[in-house]
Amino acid sequence: MLNEFKAFIAKGNVMDMAVGIILGAAFTAIVTSLVDDMINPLIGLVIGGIDFGGLKVMVGEAAFNYGNFINAVIKFLIVAWVVFLLVKGVNRLKDAAIKKEEAPAAPAGPTELDLLKEIAAALKK
Repeated sequence: MLNEFKAFIAKGNVMDMAVGIILGAAFTAIVTSLVDDMINPLIGLVIGGIDFGGLKVMVGEAAFNYGNFINAVIKFLIVAWVVFLLVKGVNRLKDAAIKKEEAPAAPAGPTELDLLKEIAAALKK
C-alpha cells in the first residue's frame, strides 16, 4: 500500500495540482490586496464611502447582519471581475505567442536539384 501511495504522489497530475493550489493561494492574496487597497477606495470615492456592514435585523436577541453579507457579495463581484480581466489579459498574451509560433515560414528558395536542372537546361541551349 505504501508503494501505491508513493506512485500516486509521484504522478504529474498530483504535483501539478499541488503547485496550482499553492499558486492559487498566493494569487488570492494579490487579488485581495488589489481589491481592498486599490479598487474599493476608488469605489468608495464614487459612492461616497457607503458601508453596509452596520445593517442588521434584530430578531429577539439574535442579530442578522445582512449588511456584512451585502459587503461580501460586492467584494466577490469585484474580485470575480478583476480575475476575469487578468485571465482575459493572460489569454490574449498566450494567443499572441501562439500566433507568432504559427506564422508561416518565409518561402523557401529553389532547392539544389532545381538549380542543377536550370544549369543543365541553360547548358543545353
